[in-house]
Amino acid sequence: MRFGSLVLLCCAVLPAQAASHYAYLNPAGSYPVGFQMVKQYDYSRSSLPAIDIDTGKPREGELARAMQTLVWYPAKSGGQSMTYADYLDTAASRRDFSLSDAQVAQKTEQFINQPGKALTPAQRRAEAASPVWARRGATPAAGKFPLVIYAPGANGAAHENAELCEYLASQGYVVIASPSVDGQGRVMNPNLEGAEAQAADIAYLIGYAHSLPQVDTGRIAVAGFSWGGLANVLAAARDQRIRALVSLDGSMRGYPEYINGGKEAAKYVTPARVNVPLLYLSARPRTIEQLEGSYDVSFSFINAMKYTDVYYYILHPMAHSNFSTSQIRFSGEADFEEYSRQEIVQAHNWASRYVLEFLNAYLKGDGKSRAFLAARPVRNGVPPHMITADIRMAAKTAPTLEAFSVALHQQGFAQAIPLYNAGKFTVPEGELNGWGYRLLRSGRPQDGLEIFKLMVHIFPDSENARDSLAEARRALDGKTE
Repeated sequence: MRFGSLVLLCCAVLPAQAASHYAYLNPAGSYPVGFQMVKQYDYSRSSLPAIDIDTGKPREGELARAMQTLVWYPAKSGGQSMTYADYLDTAASRRDFSLSDAQVAQKTEQFINQPGKALTPAQRRAEAASPVWARRGATPAAGKFPLVIYAPGANGAAHENAELCEYLASQGYVVIASPSVDGQGRVMNPNLEGAEAQAADIAYLIGYAHSLPQVDTGRIAVAGFSWGGLANVLAAARDQRIRALVSLDGSMRGYPEYINGGKEAAKYVTPARVNVPLLYLSARPRTIEQLEGSYDVSFSFINAMKYTDVYYYILHPMAHSNFSTSQIRFSGEADFEEYSRQEIVQAHNWASRYVLEFLNAYLKGDGKSRAFLAARPVRNGVPPHMITADIRMAAKTAPTLEAFSVALHQQGFAQAIPLYNAGKFTVPEGELNGWGYRLLRSGRPQDGLEIFKLMVHIFPDSENARDSLAEARRALDGKTE
């Protein structure tokens, strides 16, 4: 692996970075940034088919899912300086751990020197040689830090937003990312199976984070760009440890059919289950004419998120691809349409600032960050006309069984039927039945009776519900009607 020249963490763009097409405009936090790459496998899943389609023969080697894992963390000191080429090296080995350093270097050189691109090979070499904040193998800082899992866009490399990951690490977050590949370890397909494979990667990385002494596993957020901004919604629907979601123009809008409750959707994804705060950073909106025939606008999961705080910001200079700094670095001037590269870089840095303030507000409980989010962007120093805000605070309590339990314990189990009628809670018959019997066995027969009354109220045709109610009455006072 190659290593770049020493980079000092500072507010200004360093002269040595003049050749880079991306500028660090946000000041670094109080921590130097450490970096490491871990090559590991998720042995609970296979990654490659048993037959190699190129040879028609049984595949040799490990078939478990390869999980290349990039980790940015708050550091104390030391480590080796890096250039952007070190991140490009990780992309070369993201699916094949058997490559030698020489093979990785060759693949990276091929990427840099490929013809027909917007930038010349000399410009691409200069980009690769530009220094970055991270230092490989730096000594971790003492303490426990919140965790952010970063989910790339479809087929994206784990480093696609390395600058955002570095920025968050400098501010006291551990950030972990892995590449975006489908369930067979190949090109990501835009279907539910592919999204669920990436969601399972997120779950694996959360599990891995429990082995890191720096990580506070009680404070977890997931950030995702594009397709990763759909996968993180699926992950949050299954994991209540995820306390905040960041979506960088995420595909929860572009592929609503997977989360709208319809025939193709993941049935477990509902606004009631994804009731964690959301920061959605949007590219400039398309016109109605552009949307016609391309997008289903009959359902918006964001609009359905009534049970949590939603911060929706439109960054008007930015197209969808501009949310990936790897795209910004290697795009030509014409790729930015009517905006300049400088305007796009400035907008991306503001996007990173809003991600930081959102995470500070919801993972660190920072009141100043909440005030920042609530203020009009221009009052936060955002250039006029760059960002439009649409902020929606939670309007009601999520109609979950857990929320229903909280309400019952606050107002009394005798209010079970009125509370249910008023709140339209989702209370499955089997869950109610088990809950009622647990109350009976724990010496709370009256509360159990109220639960079984509710069960009959909701499921009047259920023989099991009536039998359970009769048993509760016998346990309470011997009555059988």
